[in-house]
Amino acid sequence: MRLSPVLLTVVIASLAYSTPPDMAFSRLLPAAPALAAAMWPVLPTVLLGTACLILMIGLSLVFPDLGTWWTCAGIIAVTVAAAYGSHVRLKRERTLFQVRLVADAAQQVVLGPMPRRFGAVEIESLYLAAAAEARIGGDFYEVVDTPYGVRLLIGDVRGKGLPAVGAAAAIVNAFREAAYDEPGLVDVARRLDAGSTRYNAAFSPEGTMERFATALLVEMPREGGGRIGILNCGHPPPLLVHRKTVRVLESDIPSPLLSLAELIGDHYSVDTFDCAPGDLLLLYTDGIAEARARDGEFFPLASWMGRQPSTPPRELLAALHRDLLRYTRGRLDDDVAALAVRLRET
Repeated sequence: MRLSPVLLTVVIASLAYSTPPDMAFSRLLPAAPALAAAMWPVLPTVLLGTACLILMIGLSLVFPDLGTWWTCAGIIAVTVAAAYGSHVRLKRERTLFQVRLVADAAQQVVLGPMPRRFGAVEIESLYLAAAAEARIGGDFYEVVDTPYGVRLLIGDVRGKGLPAVGAAAAIVNAFREAAYDEPGLVDVARRLDAGSTRYNAAFSPEGTMERFATALLVEMPREGGGRIGILNCGHPPPLLVHRKTVRVLESDIPSPLLSLAELIGDHYSVDTFDCAPGDLLLLYTDGIAEARARDGEFFPLASWMGRQPSTPPRELLAALHRDLLRYTRGRLDDDVAALAVRLRET
Protein backbone atom coordinates (compact mmCIF):
# COMPACT_ATOMS: atom_id res chain seq x y z
CA MET A 1 0.00 0.00 0.00
CA ARG A 2 2.80 2.43 0.79
CA LEU A 3 4.31 1.88 -2.68
CA SER A 4 1.03 2.18 -4.55
CA PRO A 5 1.68 5.79 -5.73
CA VAL A 6 4.99 4.66 -7.26
CA LEU A 7 3.34 1.65 -8.88
CA LEU A 8 0.57 3.87 -10.24
CA THR A 9 3.20 6.21 -11.74
CA VAL A 10 5.01 3.31 -13.40
CA VAL A 11 1.78 1.87 -14.81
CA ILE A 12 0.60 5.21 -16.22
CA ALA A 13 4.03 5.98 -17.75
CA SER A 14 4.22 2.49 -19.28
CA LEU A 15 0.76 2.79 -20.82
CA ALA A 16 1.51 6.27 -22.12
CA TYR A 17 4.70 5.05 -23.77
CA SER A 18 3.32 1.82 -25.23
CA THR A 19 -0.06 3.06 -26.53
CA PRO A 20 -0.94 5.45 -29.38
CA PRO A 21 -0.68 9.15 -28.49
CA ASP A 22 -4.40 9.75 -29.03
CA MET A 23 -5.21 7.54 -25.99
CA ALA A 24 -3.40 10.15 -23.83
CA PHE A 25 -2.74 7.99 -20.75
CA SER A 26 -0.16 10.61 -19.73
CA ARG A 27 -3.00 12.88 -18.59
CA LEU A 28 -3.50 10.51 -15.65
CA LEU A 29 -0.10 11.30 -14.13
CA PRO A 30 -1.52 13.92 -11.68
CA ALA A 31 -3.35 11.05 -9.95
CA ALA A 32 -0.07 9.71 -8.52
CA PRO A 33 0.80 12.68 -6.24
CA ALA A 34 -2.87 12.92 -5.27
CA LEU A 35 -2.75 9.32 -4.06
CA ALA A 36 0.56 9.89 -2.30
CA ALA A 37 -0.99 12.67 -0.18
CA ALA A 38 -3.19 10.08 1.54
CA MET A 39 -0.25 8.05 2.90
CA TRP A 40 3.06 9.90 2.47
CA PRO A 41 4.67 12.90 4.19
CA VAL A 42 4.97 16.21 2.38
CA LEU A 43 8.49 15.87 0.95
CA PRO A 44 8.04 12.43 -0.69
CA THR A 45 4.74 13.66 -2.14
CA VAL A 46 6.47 16.67 -3.71
CA LEU A 47 9.30 14.47 -5.01
CA LEU A 48 6.82 12.11 -6.65
CA GLY A 49 5.04 15.06 -8.27
CA THR A 50 8.42 16.27 -9.56
CA ALA A 51 9.16 12.82 -10.95
CA CYS A 52 5.79 12.81 -12.74
CA LEU A 53 6.59 16.22 -14.20
CA ILE A 54 9.95 14.97 -15.51
CA LEU A 55 8.26 11.88 -16.96
CA MET A 56 5.73 14.06 -18.74
CA ILE A 57 8.48 16.22 -20.26
CA GLY A 58 10.30 13.07 -21.35
CA LEU A 59 7.16 11.65 -22.97
CA SER A 60 6.70 14.92 -24.86
CA LEU A 61 10.06 14.38 -26.53
CA VAL A 62 8.84 11.02 -27.85
CA PHE A 63 5.27 12.13 -28.63
CA PRO A 64 5.24 15.87 -29.44
CA ASP A 65 1.41 16.13 -29.70
CA LEU A 66 0.46 15.11 -26.13
CA GLY A 67 -0.65 18.52 -24.89
CA THR A 68 2.38 18.57 -22.63
CA TRP A 69 1.99 22.00 -21.10
CA TRP A 70 -1.62 21.46 -20.01
CA THR A 71 -0.71 18.16 -18.35
CA CYS A 72 2.39 19.69 -16.73
CA ALA A 73 0.27 22.47 -15.32
CA GLY A 74 -2.14 19.87 -13.93
CA ILE A 75 0.71 17.92 -12.32
CA ILE A 76 2.07 21.07 -10.68
CA ALA A 77 -1.36 22.15 -9.38
CA VAL A 78 -2.22 18.69 -8.04
CA THR A 79 1.22 18.32 -6.41
CA VAL A 80 0.85 21.63 -4.57
CA ALA A 81 -2.63 20.68 -3.38
CA ALA A 82 -1.42 17.17 -2.44
CA ALA A 83 1.46 18.58 -0.40
CA TYR A 84 -0.93 20.79 1.55
CA GLY A 85 -3.33 17.88 2.04
CA SER A 86 -0.47 15.71 3.33
CA HIS A 87 0.51 18.44 5.80
CA VAL A 88 -3.06 18.72 7.13
CA ARG A 89 -3.38 14.92 7.40
CA LEU A 90 -0.14 14.61 9.37
CA LYS A 91 -1.21 17.40 11.71
CA ARG A 92 -4.52 15.65 12.42
CA GLU A 93 -2.76 12.32 12.93
CA ARG A 94 -0.46 13.91 15.51
CA THR A 95 -3.47 15.37 17.29
CA LEU A 96 -5.22 12.01 17.30
CA PHE A 97 -2.07 10.36 18.62
CA GLN A 98 -1.96 12.80 21.53
CA VAL A 99 -5.64 12.18 22.26
CA ARG A 100 -5.00 8.45 22.35
CA LEU A 101 -2.08 8.95 24.73
CA VAL A 102 -4.41 10.85 27.06
CA ALA A 103 -7.03 8.10 26.72
CA ASP A 104 -4.43 5.44 27.51
CA ALA A 105 -3.39 7.39 30.62
CA ALA A 106 -7.04 7.65 31.68
CA GLN A 107 -7.46 3.95 31.12
CA GLN A 108 -4.52 3.22 33.40
CA VAL A 109 -6.20 5.31 36.11
CA VAL A 110 -9.63 3.71 35.78
CA LEU A 111 -8.62 0.20 34.71
CA GLY A 112 -5.15 -0.27 36.11
CA PRO A 113 -3.15 -3.50 35.91
CA MET A 114 -4.98 -6.28 37.71
CA PRO A 115 -3.41 -9.35 39.33
CA ARG A 116 -4.65 -12.52 37.70
CA ARG A 117 -4.74 -14.64 40.84
CA PHE A 118 -5.64 -14.22 44.50
CA GLY A 119 -5.14 -17.50 46.32
CA ALA A 120 -7.42 -20.00 44.62
CA VAL A 121 -9.29 -17.26 42.70
CA GLU A 122 -8.12 -16.84 39.08
CA ILE A 123 -9.33 -13.69 37.29
CA GLU A 124 -9.15 -12.30 33.75
CA SER A 125 -10.66 -9.11 32.31
CA LEU A 126 -11.98 -7.88 28.96
CA TYR A 127 -12.63 -4.29 27.88
CA LEU A 128 -13.87 -2.97 24.54
CA ALA A 129 -14.85 0.68 24.09
CA ALA A 130 -17.64 1.49 21.66
CA ALA A 131 -15.87 4.78 20.87
CA ALA A 132 -12.79 3.16 19.38
CA GLU A 133 -10.91 6.44 19.03
CA ALA A 134 -11.31 7.06 22.75
CA ARG A 135 -10.02 3.61 23.78
CA ILE A 136 -12.08 3.82 26.98
CA GLY A 137 -15.66 4.49 27.95
CA GLY A 138 -18.08 4.41 30.86
CA ASP A 139 -17.71 0.75 31.84
CA PHE A 140 -15.40 -0.04 34.75
CA TYR A 141 -14.19 -2.88 36.92
CA GLU A 142 -11.78 -3.51 39.78
CA VAL A 143 -10.62 -6.41 41.96
CA VAL A 144 -8.95 -6.10 45.37
CA ASP A 145 -7.74 -8.61 47.94
CA THR A 146 -8.99 -7.52 51.38
CA PRO A 147 -9.12 -8.96 54.89
CA TYR A 148 -12.76 -9.79 54.19
CA GLY A 149 -12.03 -11.78 51.04
CA VAL A 150 -11.56 -11.03 47.37
CA ARG A 151 -13.90 -8.23 46.34
CA LEU A 152 -14.88 -7.46 42.78
CA LEU A 153 -16.61 -4.47 41.22
CA ILE A 154 -18.05 -4.07 37.76
CA GLY A 155 -20.34 -1.33 36.56
CA ASP A 156 -21.49 1.01 33.85
CA VAL A 157 -21.85 4.79 33.94
CA ARG A 158 -24.68 6.17 31.83
CA GLY A 159 -23.11 7.33 28.57
CA LYS A 160 -19.94 6.29 26.79
CA GLY A 161 -16.65 7.68 25.60
CA LEU A 162 -14.47 10.22 27.41
CA PRO A 163 -17.35 12.15 29.11
CA ALA A 164 -18.06 9.07 31.25
CA VAL A 165 -14.44 8.42 32.22
CA GLY A 166 -14.36 10.88 35.14
CA ALA A 167 -17.50 9.42 36.73
CA ALA A 168 -16.15 5.89 36.34
CA ALA A 169 -12.82 6.90 37.90
CA ALA A 170 -14.59 8.43 40.91
CA ILE A 171 -16.48 5.19 41.55
CA VAL A 172 -13.42 2.96 41.09
CA ASN A 173 -11.30 5.12 43.41
CA ALA A 174 -14.02 5.05 46.05
CA PHE A 175 -14.15 1.25 45.78
CA ARG A 176 -10.38 0.89 46.13
CA GLU A 177 -10.57 2.69 49.46
CA ALA A 178 -13.87 1.34 50.81
CA ALA A 179 -13.18 -2.30 49.94
CA TYR A 180 -10.31 -2.36 52.45
CA ASP A 181 -12.04 -0.33 55.16
CA GLU A 182 -15.64 -1.54 55.25
CA PRO A 183 -16.47 -4.98 56.68
CA GLY A 184 -19.72 -5.35 54.72
CA LEU A 185 -20.73 -4.89 51.07
CA VAL A 186 -23.63 -2.64 52.09
CA ASP A 187 -21.21 -0.10 53.59
CA VAL A 188 -19.02 -0.38 50.49
CA ALA A 189 -22.02 0.38 48.28
CA ARG A 190 -22.90 3.43 50.38
CA ARG A 191 -19.34 4.71 49.96
CA LEU A 192 -19.56 4.24 46.20
CA ASP A 193 -22.86 6.08 46.07
CA ALA A 194 -21.41 8.95 48.10
CA GLY A 195 -18.34 9.18 45.86
CA SER A 196 -20.46 9.14 42.71
CA THR A 197 -22.83 11.78 44.12
CA ARG A 198 -19.97 14.08 45.07
CA TYR A 199 -18.44 13.79 41.62
CA ASN A 200 -21.75 14.56 39.91
CA ALA A 201 -22.23 17.59 42.13
CA ALA A 202 -18.77 18.90 41.26
CA PHE A 203 -18.99 18.09 37.54
CA SER A 204 -22.59 18.33 36.47
CA PRO A 205 -23.57 16.28 33.39
CA GLU A 206 -24.55 18.10 30.25
CA GLY A 207 -28.24 18.30 29.40
CA THR A 208 -31.22 17.50 31.60
CA MET A 209 -30.50 13.80 32.17
CA GLU A 210 -29.04 12.73 35.50
CA ARG A 211 -25.76 10.82 35.53
CA PHE A 212 -26.03 7.51 37.35
CA ALA A 213 -24.29 4.16 37.26
CA THR A 214 -25.13 0.52 37.67
CA ALA A 215 -22.76 -1.56 39.79
CA LEU A 216 -22.26 -5.13 40.91
CA LEU A 217 -20.27 -5.97 44.04
CA VAL A 218 -19.05 -9.50 44.71
CA GLU A 219 -17.25 -10.89 47.74
CA MET A 220 -15.71 -14.37 47.78
CA PRO A 221 -13.23 -16.23 50.00
CA ARG A 222 -9.63 -16.47 48.80
CA GLU A 223 -9.87 -20.26 49.15
CA GLY A 224 -12.30 -20.31 46.23
CA GLY A 225 -15.09 -22.49 47.59
CA GLY A 226 -17.91 -21.70 50.04
CA ARG A 227 -20.42 -18.90 49.67
CA ILE A 228 -20.15 -15.69 47.70
CA GLY A 229 -21.99 -12.47 48.46
CA ILE A 230 -23.48 -10.32 45.70
CA LEU A 231 -24.89 -6.81 45.96
CA ASN A 232 -26.52 -5.72 42.71
CA CYS A 233 -27.24 -2.03 42.04
CA GLY A 234 -29.31 -2.37 38.88
CA HIS A 235 -26.60 -4.27 36.97
CA PRO A 236 -27.03 -7.35 34.73
CA PRO A 237 -26.84 -10.44 36.98
CA PRO A 238 -23.67 -12.55 36.82
CA LEU A 239 -23.57 -16.08 35.44
CA LEU A 240 -22.25 -19.04 37.43
CA VAL A 241 -21.14 -22.15 35.55
CA HIS A 242 -21.17 -25.29 37.69
CA ARG A 243 -20.41 -28.57 35.91
CA LYS A 244 -21.68 -27.32 32.52
CA THR A 245 -24.83 -25.92 34.12
CA VAL A 246 -25.30 -22.16 33.75
CA ARG A 247 -27.12 -20.35 36.54
CA VAL A 248 -28.19 -16.70 36.50
CA LEU A 249 -27.53 -15.21 39.95
CA GLU A 250 -30.55 -12.95 40.25
CA SER A 251 -30.95 -10.79 43.36
CA ASP A 252 -34.10 -11.22 45.42
CA ILE A 253 -34.32 -7.51 46.28
CA PRO A 254 -32.78 -4.96 43.89
CA SER A 255 -30.53 -2.26 45.33
CA PRO A 256 -30.62 1.37 44.11
CA LEU A 257 -28.36 2.54 41.32
CA LEU A 258 -25.38 4.66 42.29
CA SER A 259 -26.23 8.37 42.67
CA LEU A 260 -29.93 7.57 43.12
CA ALA A 261 -29.95 6.51 46.78
CA GLU A 262 -31.02 10.00 47.92
CA LEU A 263 -34.06 9.80 45.65
CA ILE A 264 -35.25 6.24 46.25
CA GLY A 265 -33.54 5.32 49.53
CA ASP A 266 -30.33 3.50 50.37
CA HIS A 267 -31.86 0.09 51.04
CA TYR A 268 -29.14 -2.30 49.94
CA SER A 269 -29.47 -6.06 49.93
CA VAL A 270 -26.77 -8.75 49.78
CA ASP A 271 -27.61 -12.16 48.32
CA THR A 272 -25.46 -15.22 48.98
CA PHE A 273 -24.88 -18.17 46.67
CA ASP A 274 -23.02 -21.45 46.97
CA CYS A 275 -19.96 -22.05 44.83
CA ALA A 276 -17.49 -24.87 44.56
CA PRO A 277 -13.92 -25.30 43.33
CA GLY A 278 -13.92 -25.51 39.55
CA ASP A 279 -16.88 -23.15 39.13
CA LEU A 280 -16.63 -20.14 36.84
CA LEU A 281 -18.27 -16.78 37.49
CA LEU A 282 -18.81 -14.28 34.66
CA LEU A 283 -19.45 -10.62 35.45
CA TYR A 284 -20.34 -8.44 32.47
CA THR A 285 -21.90 -5.14 31.42
CA ASP A 286 -24.98 -4.60 29.29
CA GLY A 287 -22.80 -3.99 26.24
CA ILE A 288 -22.54 -7.78 26.04
CA ALA A 289 -26.08 -8.69 27.05
CA GLU A 290 -27.59 -6.13 24.64
CA ALA A 291 -25.24 -6.66 21.69
CA ARG A 292 -27.38 -7.18 18.59
CA ALA A 293 -26.98 -8.94 15.29
CA ARG A 294 -28.16 -7.42 12.03
CA ASP A 295 -31.62 -8.94 12.55
CA GLY A 296 -31.95 -7.31 15.99
CA GLU A 297 -31.47 -10.48 18.05
CA PHE A 298 -29.54 -10.11 21.31
CA PHE A 299 -26.33 -12.02 21.87
CA PRO A 300 -27.34 -15.30 23.60
CA LEU A 301 -24.82 -15.05 26.43
CA ALA A 302 -26.24 -17.71 28.75
CA SER A 303 -26.55 -20.36 26.03
CA TRP A 304 -23.14 -19.35 24.68
CA MET A 305 -21.61 -19.93 28.10
CA GLY A 306 -23.23 -23.35 28.29
CA ARG A 307 -21.52 -24.40 25.05
CA GLN A 308 -18.02 -23.39 26.10
CA PRO A 309 -15.49 -26.03 27.17
CA SER A 310 -13.80 -25.84 30.55
CA THR A 311 -11.00 -23.39 29.76
CA PRO A 312 -8.96 -20.83 31.74
CA PRO A 313 -10.57 -17.38 32.08
CA ARG A 314 -8.21 -15.81 29.53
CA GLU A 315 -9.20 -18.29 26.82
CA LEU A 316 -12.89 -17.92 27.68
CA LEU A 317 -12.79 -14.13 27.32
CA ALA A 318 -10.75 -14.40 24.11
CA ALA A 319 -13.49 -16.64 22.68
CA LEU A 320 -16.17 -14.20 23.94
CA HIS A 321 -14.36 -11.29 22.29
CA ARG A 322 -14.11 -13.14 19.00
CA ASP A 323 -17.69 -14.42 18.94
CA LEU A 324 -19.14 -11.10 20.08
CA LEU A 325 -17.46 -9.20 17.24
CA ARG A 326 -18.49 -11.90 14.80
CA TYR A 327 -22.10 -11.79 16.02
CA THR A 328 -22.35 -8.00 15.71
CA ARG A 329 -20.12 -7.91 12.60
CA GLY A 330 -17.67 -5.68 14.38
CA ARG A 331 -20.21 -2.98 15.33
CA LEU A 332 -20.54 -2.39 19.08
CA ASP A 333 -23.24 0.07 20.13
CA ASP A 334 -22.04 0.22 23.73
CA ASP A 335 -18.91 -0.29 25.79
CA VAL A 336 -18.14 -3.87 26.80
CA ALA A 337 -16.49 -5.05 30.01
CA ALA A 338 -16.30 -8.49 31.57
CA LEU A 339 -14.56 -10.33 34.41
CA ALA A 340 -14.15 -14.09 34.28
CA VAL A 341 -13.43 -15.67 37.67
CA ARG A 342 -12.51 -19.32 38.07
CA LEU A 343 -12.39 -20.94 41.49
CA ARG A 344 -9.40 -23.21 41.21
CA GLU A 345 -9.25 -26.57 42.92
CA THR A 346 -6.59 -26.61 45.60
